[in-house]
Amino acid sequence: MSYVIHGATGAQGKPVLTKLEAAGKQVVGLARKHGTSDHGTPIVAARYSSVQELTAAYEGADGVFVHLPIGAEEDRVTYAHNIAAALRAAQPRRVVVSTSGVVVDRPSSPLQAPVEAAVPTLIRGLEQAGLSYAVIAPRLFLENLLAPSVLDAVRTDGVLRYPLRADFPVSWSSHLDNADVATALFDRTDITGTIAVGQYPGLTGPDLAEAFTAHLGRTVSYEPSTPEVFGELLAPAIGAAGAAGVVALYQWLATVRDNTITIDNSAQQKLGLKPRTTTEWLEQIGW
Repeated sequence: MSYVIHGATGAQGKPVLTKLEAAGKQVVGLARKHGTSDHGTPIVAARYSSVQELTAAYEGADGVFVHLPIGAEEDRVTYAHNIAAALRAAQPRRVVVSTSGVVVDRPSSPLQAPVEAAVPTLIRGLEQAGLSYAVIAPRLFLENLLAPSVLDAVRTDGVLRYPLRADFPVSWSSHLDNADVATALFDRTDITGTIAVGQYPGLTGPDLAEAFTAHLGRTVSYEPSTPEVFGELLAPAIGAAGAAGVVALYQWLATVRDNTITIDNSAQQKLGLKPRTTTEWLEQIGW
């Protein structure tokens, strides 16, 4: 069985690739440049802007893991159409999509993405293509806390600074949790629709700081920062368009009560997979 993994050298795709490699699966990674993984898996270049290149990459695949790159939403919508067209042409046995934090499974929430947005567009394309698919719906990733500006403040000031209110609960998860769910869903073709990934109940900023305190053996407190400052610090790494999207997200989160999953469609309920605690995650990544 062969699997095609988008973003195979990136934060979301690489853990999926690594997990499949460890299981002895035949894997091909997709990225911006040709190369190989640490274990010799081929990485091929396929542009999101080319339906032809994507179709060629998907041909003969048993499973495809997809997530949209950070960027301007107009571009992401175009990529969603292209990916859906390529998947429709190639007809892989199974497709697993990560929303990368875009909310698509809480229609009563103000955070629910509009139907014309990129991720709902991609999901709709899969539905129309009649493919076997499942959608992983995380909220915020713990790896966001590894941004240098965040970790530097933890190291030097003993303060976890993040652009969320101190009383704002989030169903945090890690990219490792996402990979666990994605690889399980490749085999669980009986499960369709959206699977929420994240801690339930949600964790607040002080909860995260408490986990850092326990892990480091010294006190770490929580201090809210602003979306604008956070975006300025991220811009050199992810570009102006990506940073603008991050700022808009956290400005939006400031207007709502929470960013949590519901337990009914969670990986805990559907797959029996519990996300790592923050302390377990810190220990596993060796920080």
